[in-house]
Amino acid sequence: MHSVYTVRYICEEYPSGNRYYYKQELITHDSWDNPDSLAWSHPRPISKRTYCKRKKGGYRTEHRFVNKAPAQIIHFPFQLP
Repeated sequence: MHSVYTVRYICEEYPSGNRYYYKQELITHDSWDNPDSLAWSHPRPISKRTYCKRKKGGYRTEHRFVNKAPAQIIHFPFQLP
């Protein structure tokens, strides 16, 4: 279990209204005494319930708005074998 200082919870919101929740932990590659070896882990998906619970509990949270262009649809001709 990580402390309030070594974990962060992220909510990513897209223009479509979809929201995705993630958790990142602070990890070290050498020693906690070496600040150059500290990095955030890969975001791991969590539930909305967990995000809201941790936000109430005083953990570090971030709310990000992601403005990506929608995917381009490429049509392929349909052929029967």
